[in-house]
Amino acid sequence: MDLATTLETTLEGLGYELVDWEWGGDGLLRVFIDSPQGITVEDCALVSNQLSRLFAVEDLDYDRLEISSPGLDRPLKKVSDYQRFLGAEVQLKLRMALNGQRRFAGVIKNASETEVVLDIGGELKSFAFNNIDKAKLKPEI
Repeated sequence: MDLATTLETTLEGLGYELVDWEWGGDGLLRVFIDSPQGITVEDCALVSNQLSRLFAVEDLDYDRLEISSPGLDRPLKKVSDYQRFLGAEVQLKLRMALNGQRRFAGVIKNASETEVVLDIGGELKSFAFNNIDKAKLKPEI
């Protein structure tokens, strides 16, 4: 079983988006979900119940399942994430430094399969999509 594909397909069928997932210590499986309306405790319970039944059928070995929203500092993983949050402030960490710098913060102006463009202090900078190691929204407080 390809867990990422199974999670994505199942969650889409329930009307949710798979943001990310990870294995924690002691058999903990964390799944982060989102939807345009946001995530409630009831959403997490519904997804937890559905995935628990699915994992029992698929015989997935885990001890605990944790479902949650991605939080205010939501990670951006796919091109569609960047496109959804055009105009939002983001923090990027690059795999390989650009002019000696690996961390950048700015407003998302454009995103494609090949690059992400940020407005950093009034200057537009392009970053190769495949050079972005991590990206997350900068919380508005």
